[in-house]
Amino acid sequence: MKKVLSLALALAMVLTMFSLASAESALPYAAGTELRMGTGYNNAKTGLVFDAEVAGEGITLADGKTYNTGDLKPTWVAIQDTLGIKFISVYQGNGASAEFDYWKEQMDNVDVLSGTAAKLSEAGEAGLVVNIAEYLDQMPNFKAYLDANPIVKLSITGNTDTGAIYFSPYFDGVNDIERMPLMRIDWVKKLLDGEGAFTAADGCGTTAAPVYQPYMPTSGKIEIETPNLEGTAVEIVTKDYDAYGNIVAKMNEKGSMTGEEAVNMLREYIDKTYNGYYGTERSNLFIGQNAAWDADELVALLRCVVSNAKTLNGTDTVQGLFSREDANNQRRVDMFRFAGHLFGVRGLESRQDYLYVDTDGTLKDARQEVATYEALARMNTLVQEGLISAAFVNGEDVKTKDYLSNDLGFMHYDYNQTQTIYNDDDSVLQDGEAYEAVMVPVALWQDGAEGGTYMRFTESWRSVKTDGWGISIAGVGSSTDKLNAALALIDYAYSPEGTIRMSYGPDEFIKKNDDGSYVTFSFNGQEMPEIADATRAELWEKASGNYTNYARQFLGSTLSFMKSQAFEFQCTTEAGREGAGKISKAIALGTIKHPELALAENSWYTSVPTILPTTKAENDELGGFTDLTSKFQSGKDQENILVDIIAKGFVVEGMGSPEEAAAFVADNMKGSQYLIIKEGAWEALVDYAAEMK
Repeated sequence: MKKVLSLALALAMVLTMFSLASAESALPYAAGTELRMGTGYNNAKTGLVFDAEVAGEGITLADGKTYNTGDLKPTWVAIQDTLGIKFISVYQGNGASAEFDYWKEQMDNVDVLSGTAAKLSEAGEAGLVVNIAEYLDQMPNFKAYLDANPIVKLSITGNTDTGAIYFSPYFDGVNDIERMPLMRIDWVKKLLDGEGAFTAADGCGTTAAPVYQPYMPTSGKIEIETPNLEGTAVEIVTKDYDAYGNIVAKMNEKGSMTGEEAVNMLREYIDKTYNGYYGTERSNLFIGQNAAWDADELVALLRCVVSNAKTLNGTDTVQGLFSREDANNQRRVDMFRFAGHLFGVRGLESRQDYLYVDTDGTLKDARQEVATYEALARMNTLVQEGLISAAFVNGEDVKTKDYLSNDLGFMHYDYNQTQTIYNDDDSVLQDGEAYEAVMVPVALWQDGAEGGTYMRFTESWRSVKTDGWGISIAGVGSSTDKLNAALALIDYAYSPEGTIRMSYGPDEFIKKNDDGSYVTFSFNGQEMPEIADATRAELWEKASGNYTNYARQFLGSTLSFMKSQAFEFQCTTEAGREGAGKISKAIALGTIKHPELALAENSWYTSVPTILPTTKAENDELGGFTDLTSKFQSGKDQENILVDIIAKGFVVEGMGSPEEAAAFVADNMKGSQYLIIKEGAWEALVDYAAEMK
């Protein structure tokens, strides 16, 4: 239903105009000042201007305008007109780290550049990048945002002695869940629901010889807080292991069995262990609002899925766990992130490296923790049982769409919107088939309670991302116009109008009422604009419903600064909203715990800042720890030992067991020295935060 622009949003727009006037007077620059922008997201298609692959011989967008190769994208045309700045793209089409490396030795040829938070802060300490903090009093919007979000300010502080800030942060949403488990929920229903015994299709397969061993208890009872089925209140679900036993232990005792036997065993386990709580809709253990599944139950389900290919897809093969792109290290790393959630290991989805804050307030590095490698070893037993895709194990080029369109894959861990769009693509998922987000698993987390706490916890929590934009000192040189224009751009991006522009693009792509005001909807308690019907249609036509690809490649928005999830939410399929909605309710009810964007009372819940304020000397020393960085990377063509251990086991010399692996990183890869430096910076940041109060 259409709404007139809310009073709050209208007031925000008025304040925006006031803020811009203030910013212009505080940061004067000549109209038409040029800024050379070495900025973009991660490739040539996601820069400020159209590249040939996207624009071709000319592309007409939903605003009715035609754009050619080399033209500014609509968002940047609008910002250029608003601020009176001329943007010249010198972007090389790299990810943040490589883009910064390209410009590092020629900083006089660029004014604003992309970079990782760590590299921009290091460059700031080396005198290469402008300290934005010196100009905050002239940047009312950015300053107001930092004042209202002190944890953000801590996350971007590069020097606690001076309070220096060397980059403008990027938020892909904030204070919300990021990645989540996704399942073929129709398969779960098919296997687990209904009266009587399960009957498999003729020729169903058998489970592999068991290798995975129980993670959860084999006797006793565990009580778990969970939302009720309606998501309106919290109730207690009891896992009674004395009623039936641990499902993995029971399956392991029997050994290899038919898929039909495996499903009926899991059904009986659910009925008895939960005392009929799930009734005949046993699938709700995994996919319901009141889901309470854990790692062992997932392994049992994976065994059922893989051994029932004939039942599920009519073939002899179906894959259990996979990654979005099984040949791409950038996506393969999601497998160990998921392992952290399954087995209660912190630091595997950290905001910085593999760091987390322990219960005593000290920093820990997951790469140096035995628990990390024990979790990876468990994942490798899934490989041995054939429960993780063969393509992942071998690094073959198979993607989500391939798995879903051919009914060959069951589950992975990823972003909801970009992966659930396949529900609206008839060539991928047909009527009755559904791929949706499900609740995060129950695991034993060492949160300081005696013996740990069985609960749902996600480390995948949105905060300052690891990339940002900085201002080159050599680039702007002695030109006050250039410096002020760059600062004004950053300030504008954090204004109410700028936030909408950086997320939605220009007004032409936003739905309007007859009086010219925005049509809005309620999102996380705020009135946010709706996208225009033509925008929605174009998003599907040009980007197959992938919001971020459309925004970055065609609009030029969501490249940095403040990205509101409101646009993305509107582009999420009904199935995507359904699954994510269950998780959202659980978070609101407090049954999914998460890091806090503050110095939490229990330090274990404190989100690690995106960067820590290390000195130039410390940065130089850290730069020498080449093995520690090069062998734990998350880029597309890079190496990550944690992924390799899942796929191949402990095959690296000197890392033959969890204990050896943790010790090897600490002693042979400079892990101990790394942690000493980071811990010192963390302590300095905590002291700085205390002084700020």
